[in-house]
Amino acid sequence: MYAEADYVMLSALQHYQYCPRQCALIHIEQIWAENLHTAEGRILHERADSREKGAKGCVRTVRTLPIRSARLGLSGQADVVEFHEDGKVFPVEYKRGRPKANRCDEVQLCAQALCLEEMLGVAIMEGALFYGRNKRRHAVFFDGQLRHLAEETVSQVHELFRTGVTPKAEYAKKCDQCSLMSACLPKSCTDARSVRKYLAGMLRGIDEKDAQHPVCDDSGRLSE
Repeated sequence: MYAEADYVMLSALQHYQYCPRQCALIHIEQIWAENLHTAEGRILHERADSREKGAKGCVRTVRTLPIRSARLGLSGQADVVEFHEDGKVFPVEYKRGRPKANRCDEVQLCAQALCLEEMLGVAIMEGALFYGRNKRRHAVFFDGQLRHLAEETVSQVHELFRTGVTPKAEYAKKCDQCSLMSACLPKSCTDARSVRKYLAGMLRGIDEKDAQHPVCDDSGRLSE
């Protein structure tokens, strides 16, 4: 069991699965920037985060439900949780865009289910991701593989926060869509452009074309 002070946010799991460095920049270095994609996501969540409760037919819906797991050291909120008359509990997470190639959104949703299972003492076998681009739900089944991936990600995020070391940048095409591109500098903060190597190059008189750009030290932290 984790002490409440050591809980990590559910959203950190999605950030870590997408990019460990992005997770560290947001949750350790407290850096945030908004772009078109994050603005679209914020607007999409406005209804989901309305804290409304309602019932339709045999389903009672609760929005923005606070959830937690002492076993995993997790806390956050579920966008939507449906409580069906037959006892079924069904979490729904809202996302902008379309389904992603990786499983970062599925991991976050599965972690919500793990929290709800611990809180309610029920088994939750499936949930759904609602994507704003096609305005459709995509079913997610919480099988053993996804549950293992979610719990493994939780452990990795706890370890990242324990060390407090921001991973080095590794540029990928997805970086072009990241709102933290200007803070992360993935094309500059790489092994090939650490402060040590940058200074060594300057002493050798090498023309460093990005000499005016901030770079990272060997721990991955930004410096001027």
